[in-house]
Amino acid sequence: MSYFRDNIEKINGYEPGFQPSQTEVIKLNTNENAYPPSPQVLKALAEINPEQLRRYPDPVGSKFRKAAAEVNELEPDYIMCCNGGDDLLRMAFQAFCDENRPVAYPVPTYSLYPVLADVQNCPAVEIPFDDEFNLPAKLAGTNAALTIVCNPNAPTGSFISVNELASLADEISGILLIDEAYVDFSEQNCTGLVKDFDNVIILRSMSKGYSLAGMRFGYAIARPELIAGLMKVKDSYNVDAVAIEAATAAIKDQKYFKDNVEKVKAERARLTEKLKNLGFDVPDSFSNFVLAQCKNGGAADVYEKLAERNIYIRYFSYPRLEDKLRITVGTPEQDDKLLAALKDILATEPSQL
Repeated sequence: MSYFRDNIEKINGYEPGFQPSQTEVIKLNTNENAYPPSPQVLKALAEINPEQLRRYPDPVGSKFRKAAAEVNELEPDYIMCCNGGDDLLRMAFQAFCDENRPVAYPVPTYSLYPVLADVQNCPAVEIPFDDEFNLPAKLAGTNAALTIVCNPNAPTGSFISVNELASLADEISGILLIDEAYVDFSEQNCTGLVKDFDNVIILRSMSKGYSLAGMRFGYAIARPELIAGLMKVKDSYNVDAVAIEAATAAIKDQKYFKDNVEKVKAERARLTEKLKNLGFDVPDSFSNFVLAQCKNGGAADVYEKLAERNIYIRYFSYPRLEDKLRITVGTPEQDDKLLAALKDILATEPSQL
């Protein structure tokens, strides 16, 4: 006998990237930033006092809201703090979806979306991308309560223009949630759409560009009325006192942030070129990872052989991804070790590519 709801009993939960326990590994599988957070973050953590830990935190993270609003040139009531971007996704499903109110999104994309749909027991309308990962025209006609577009998309790294997403927001009757977890590594973002549309929510993460994946902090950008509604379904204290201090220090240090982003983008270009030279097909990425195609379909074997050498990347056994490897952009030293290993693997077993 199961005590769980039928839909919970049947689903497979989200499978995070492998977290190796060893320290002497090259970890390029979960899209952490290759560089450490701002020194201002460490300073803020060092200044945490016991009273901040004894008391409950500010339930809305006012300090961070103010700092994030300044960076995004908005008012603080356009911002909501979240326990990572996934917290906002869960809130959106809970607030907008049920058995009669579906979610829609293009695929392939972030594999958490269908899991959250199953948990909420809402229909999921999956619209395939074309081979170039253009925004599917059919997405506007789904009549979904919630439409999600991951932009830049995970795990493809592709980018949809702001104008296209503005058109989508104008066409649909429900909410458009633009998941910008990786937008720090692209040239454009959709922040301005929240001023033009009352049905747009933007997800931002502090995990990628700001190097705070271990802290679990993200935020929403939306019209104040949407923020107020989402506040009704958030956990009472969904971000802790330490995380608020760290995230605020990080977002205030824009110079350090921008310098780090430029280093990642430069290394992304180098890694892409080197992988192409090895024979991989690597489309342009607008994120902090690349998606490399093994033309002969040996991606799973390459993934396993790299893991044997304590080099971890990501492989998805999903339709249209079985022949591809997602590789986080590491430091030049990490990437050189990856490239040397790939060269060795392909030299001994060229059929893998």
